[in-house]
Amino acid sequence: MKSSTGDHYPALDHVRGLAAFLVFTWHFLHVSPDAIVPYGFVPALPVFSLLDEGHTGVSLFMALSGYLFAKLLDGKQIRYLPFFANRALRLLPLLVAVICIEACRRYLAGQPLDEYFTGVGKGFIFPTLPNGGWSITVETHFYLLLPFLLMASRKFLFAPLLFIAAAILLRIALWEHFGEVQLAASVTIIGHADQFLAGILAFHLRAYARDRHWLALAVFILFSGFFWWFDTAGGFYQLGRYPSPHGIWIILPTLEAAAYSFGIAYYDTSFSTRRTSLPLKVLEKAGSYSYSIYLLHLFFVFQLAKAINDNVMDISNFYVACLWSVVCFVATIPIGYLSYTCVEAPFLRLRLRYAVDKRETTEAIVPGVRSVVAN
Repeated sequence: MKSSTGDHYPALDHVRGLAAFLVFTWHFLHVSPDAIVPYGFVPALPVFSLLDEGHTGVSLFMALSGYLFAKLLDGKQIRYLPFFANRALRLLPLLVAVICIEACRRYLAGQPLDEYFTGVGKGFIFPTLPNGGWSITVETHFYLLLPFLLMASRKFLFAPLLFIAAAILLRIALWEHFGEVQLAASVTIIGHADQFLAGILAFHLRAYARDRHWLALAVFILFSGFFWWFDTAGGFYQLGRYPSPHGIWIILPTLEAAAYSFGIAYYDTSFSTRRTSLPLKVLEKAGSYSYSIYLLHLFFVFQLAKAINDNVMDISNFYVACLWSVVCFVATIPIGYLSYTCVEAPFLRLRLRYAVDKRETTEAIVPGVRSVVAN
């Protein structure tokens, strides 16, 4: 999508579309009321474990956010009030619409709304917003920290590594105190900070990822193998119990951050931006409308999987269900387009310019500096 700076990076839309597909498939396969695909199933090929544990798509979103904002704001002076205003214009309209739709759904179902609206009110601090809205809370916390993170990164390139180390130590402390850290690691900034920070660092070190094809393949194989082990051990819900007391949740966000941030930098720098194949065009469209797809798909993805299983064919087979997930995900792109056009786009036109080239700032203070520098 084109940002308020006018920049557009199709490659990053591909990554965004892939992240949305991972989350969509995660819900399509497992989190339906009738558990269409048994959660205990583990695919034979490790790469499919990334779909079987598709919640990791949210971590890919977070790493992309860190990378993208570092790219958009590199070498620019940031006006933070317009920045925060733009973030509100980007996220709040659809989120408010989803909150209202969910309230209507609960009211028509005869469910009390007091607890629901209490959760919505807490959603700015706690992961209690509906339809995956907890990730918007995490994003908001990241935006509040972003000025400090960017300032620290400009003064010391490897500052994000220090913050990641601090996040790991915090998760260790929480694990020691509460006996589990899965909840904090999976749905709060305490876990997802690693991905934002790694994304920022990956942008500044992107030259080292360019054309490193063998390294990219090795990272992909190792990361897929790790997730296959994680899936075999029980995954998100069955690693002992939920929330899991397993210590892997201390470093899982860091491993996701390292793999995804490198993958984003590699893909962004190693290939031509003029990708015209049909699958990539579809993925780019899905990425453009991914926010709508992400917040809206929970209204229908469970029922969609059940309807196919009951009326079309048995999709309890993992691989068959994955193929159907691809079909259904593509079918949601028009829904995302309508939502984007009717709900998101009108507010996006109100965005303000918040990133100014430092040379422009200098020229505003010292008229004629451009001619002096040119001479």
